[in-house]
This record gives sequence, structure tokens and C-alpha cells, in this order.
Amino acid sequence: MDLFTKIQGHEQVVFCNDPNTGLKAIIAIHNTALGPALGGCRMRPYPTMDAALEDVLRLSKGMTYKCAAADVDFGGGKSVIIGDPLSDKSPDLFRAFGQFVDSLRGRFYTGTDMGTTPEDFVHAMKETRCIVGVPEEYGGSGDSSVPTALGVIYGIMAVNKAVFGSDSLSGHSYGIQGLGKVGFKVAEMLLEAGADLFVTDIDERAVFTLLEKARGSKGSIKPVALDDIYAVPADVFVPCALGGVLNDSTIDLLQVKAVAGSANNQLFEERHGDVLKNKGILYAPDYIVNAGGLIQVADELYGHNKQRVLTKTKAIYASLLEIFTQSESLNICTAKAADLFCEKRIEAQRNRSSFFTHGKQPKWEVRV
Repeated sequence: MDLFTKIQGHEQVVFCNDPNTGLKAIIAIHNTALGPALGGCRMRPYPTMDAALEDVLRLSKGMTYKCAAADVDFGGGKSVIIGDPLSDKSPDLFRAFGQFVDSLRGRFYTGTDMGTTPEDFVHAMKETRCIVGVPEEYGGSGDSSVPTALGVIYGIMAVNKAVFGSDSLSGHSYGIQGLGKVGFKVAEMLLEAGADLFVTDIDERAVFTLLEKARGSKGSIKPVALDDIYAVPADVFVPCALGGVLNDSTIDLLQVKAVAGSANNQLFEERHGDVLKNKGILYAPDYIVNAGGLIQVADELYGHNKQRVLTKTKAIYASLLEIFTQSESLNICTAKAADLFCEKRIEAQRNRSSFFTHGKQPKWEVRV
């Protein structure tokens, strides 16, 4: 396929190559109508360059909608580094990556994602100021999984309100897929609220740790096998691991009334939003639900304010209820309603001045 055909709809795609460090990376800027592009940097041993390009294009487009939904003055971007995060990392590699980011002159801000850590970007910060999500001791805002998990809780409350008439977390059961940084925190909060959980994770130690921590909590836990999580008789399915988990096979197994979780790109194909709707399962679009982490790292660039982050994260609840209402009134699936919600917000705010336009700089940019 012609490269320009493949990247159609994106403003800019940068291929980064530094033989001295072994860096091979791609930066994709999808849309800057709302402001500079913002998105994490993923590191994976992609089998081909085409696979890496497809991933970064898909993820950067998703960030445009995610930023619009979260009402932050940023557009969509993403970056990927081709390599094994367990063996190919080095401080010099991330410094080289930082130089490429800096060459974009503020059009793209990035930070940690799958396969990278905040500490990796401490090295990148030596070459560019366009980094977010670094440790607090380096001026960052701390663990972004905390607001992400809180956003998932607000998402679950919204689906409970829409499905059951009350946003109470207690008295319901939840099937949690994945007990990583976010999923584990979500499970803890649900248990504290008195919920009953079915849980699974590829790492059994995470399940055992949760069982130990849950002693004396108000709720209950039932561990299940990885593939059995789809068929548990829960009220809400909470995917907090891999993307693409809502597909023809798994949707047929679901016995839940709703889906709300932190995993990115949960729908294997766009049409699966319609499949869920036809089955009577309310889907909370993932890029709305998991926006808490984005809200926190974006807030760093204004001078981090914890209360401001919590307030904007809480707005996930109201945004979802608005999307559910629009979905019902237009008789379209919630995934399409969410896209319309974000597209209208982008168009309404296009070309408006923001903190990042006309040469203005974020507070931490002027530090020496």
C-alpha cells in the first residue's frame, strides 16, 4: 500500500533511526486541532515495520478522541520504539529518542506506555522538555494508574446508574480481567464498597496478593481461569488487560449487562459495538473510561494540581451518561455515540486559543 494512503488522516509521521544506540522508532501525530499532540511511548519487539506503523497509527488516532473526551487542550499522538523492553533498553537509546522528540519543537509530548517506565524518560528529559509522567522527584505528578483506576470506578458507577437506576457499587458483581497496576486498584476499591468479584490474571501471584489484601473486606473474590472470565455470571465485565477482547467469540459468552474497563481498544472491530448493543449489553467506551491517567499527565504541563485532576476525572461519570443518552436517542451503539461526542467537541474548539498556542509555554518549561 502507498505510504501516504496508509497514513491518510494523520498530520505527520516521523521515522526515527539512530544506529549508534540501535533506536528504531516511529512518532505519529494524528490531529492537533485542540493543541499539541500528546501520547505515550510504547516499546515492543514488533515483528515488522508495518506492524509497528499500524499500531502507532491506530493508537495516535485513539488519542485524538481520548484528549477530546477528557477536555484537555491537546491533540492525538503516539510513539513506538521497536525493540525488546527486557533487553534492548539503554539510557543512550532514550536520550536519542528524546532528541527526535525535541526536533518536533513542541508539537508532540510523550511519556510512559506499555514496555516503558517513568525512569526511562528521565534520560529522555536530558534532551527535551516535552516529556510527561516522570517520577515526582523529577517534577512529575506520580503514579498515573491512580486516577486511571478512579476513572474506571466512575465509569462503572455510570453504567450502574444507566442499567440499574442507582450508581451504587455495592450489591453487584464484577468480572475483572487483569490485575495489573490499574485492575488491582479497581478491584480493591470495589471490594471496599462491598462488591463481589470474579478475577483472573496471567500472573497468579497478583490473584494471591489480592486474596490476601481482601481479608476482612466487605466484598468477596472468586478466582477463575483466564478464558473463563468471559462466561462468569457477573453484572459488569471489567477488562483491564489486553485490547481486542470483545470479539465474535467472547461476546457470545458474556452474561453481563454492561462493560466498563481500562483496557485500550477493547472492541476487536468497530462493528462489535453494534454487536454488544444488539445483545443488550451496555458498553462504556474505553477511551472515555480510562482517561484518568491522561488527565493527570496533561495536567503536569500546567503545573500539577491534584484537586484539578480529581475534578476532571470525576467528569468521566457525566460524560458517559451523556453518551448513553445520545446513543439511545439516535439509536446507535455507544461507541459511535462517543465518537460523535468527541468529534463535535473537536470541531467546536478548533482554532481556539489555549495555554499552548501563540508561543505560550507550560510552567515547567521555563525551569532552569
